[in-house]
Amino acid sequence: MFADTKATNGFAVDDMEAAKQFYGETLGLGVTVLSEEFGVTSIQLAGGRDTVVYAKPDFTPATYTILNFEVDDIEAAVDELASKGVSLERYEGFEQDEKGIARGPGPHIAWFKDPAGNILSVLQQP
Repeated sequence: MFADTKATNGFAVDDMEAAKQFYGETLGLGVTVLSEEFGVTSIQLAGGRDTVVYAKPDFTPATYTILNFEVDDIEAAVDELASKGVSLERYEGFEQDEKGIARGPGPHIAWFKDPAGNILSVLQQP
């Protein structure tokens, strides 16, 4: 039924202005306001995958990773995030180096949060 239908994902934030600054300026993504009145914005991801970001008054951050950014050089990506004031997260059960990068089986990965507390990651395939 939906095999040929374009799908768009989305997630909520509690502060749209902080989200637009973070996704647009800190992460360098394209940001388009869809509705100022209703607090709806779109961020442009590589590959033409727009993602809807919407303000939600009774917002609770996601407890899982909502976006994974695949990079060629995780060290450089983590260093650039840190230079922009983004803190890397640490999670029990994952051996993470001094930069916060987990280098277990599978992709190397490092997690961080947006201003609303949603979890994001950068990852590098082995």
